[in-house]
Amino acid sequence: MARVKARVDDRPDEEVSRDEADVAEHGRSTEGETTSLDRRLFMQLHAFGGARDTSALAGALAAAGVEGVLYEDANDPTGVALLTLSEDPEAFVGRGRAFLQAAPFADLEPKPDFTMLGRTYAIGYEQDLEETLVERPRRRVLDPELRWAIWYPLRRAGSFEQLSREEQNRILMEHGGVGMAFGRAGLGYDIRLACHGLDRADNDFVVGLLGPELHPLSVIVQRMRKTRQTSLHLERLGPFFVGRVAWQSPQGS
Repeated sequence: MARVKARVDDRPDEEVSRDEADVAEHGRSTEGETTSLDRRLFMQLHAFGGARDTSALAGALAAAGVEGVLYEDANDPTGVALLTLSEDPEAFVGRGRAFLQAAPFADLEPKPDFTMLGRTYAIGYEQDLEETLVERPRRRVLDPELRWAIWYPLRRAGSFEQLSREEQNRILMEHGGVGMAFGRAGLGYDIRLACHGLDRADNDFVVGLLGPELHPLSVIVQRMRKTRQTSLHLERLGPFFVGRVAWQSPQGS
């Protein structure tokens, strides 16, 4: 196996395998060969209270050319959440930061407990990495037919990491099968984001459930509670943001 020089734990000249230092996403071609792509889509959700004029927020987003979605909070009559997306995380601390510090968003009440940040990732068997990591997630969150959304973070328990890879895969297939069934029926679709080290609560993943109606999304959560991953191997789940789309940037913008 090829080896490279790297600095690990402040120890210079320690040798680590290329796999250990590999940050690309990997899939598998139809011929069974490993493929890789060093691209991913970051998504960030910010929630606010005190939003009494949603149209003003939508107008500001459109004028600024923001790529994302504005949701009206189902559990707060003056609540909203803004989901933005970019392949470059600099967008969240650069232009996005400046935008949120100006009116009308600067006049709102931030809800930091609902802030979520994650990145798309590949499991290893995907044949089209660009579609999996960039195109499909963007297309789904900007789909005008998918008017309802539930966003939440989760952290797995350490018990999951102690399982063999084969047992982990069986558990994940059971869990993922619930979402796939609803997707085939056109009732709900999921966005899976990794957020290791990206939020203050030390969560592992951010999940978005998107659909034309709210009820099936609630049923997805209910059905997933019975899977082995949720019932046996989750340490923490939530908080949940539930919202309806008030504004979306155009697809392909």
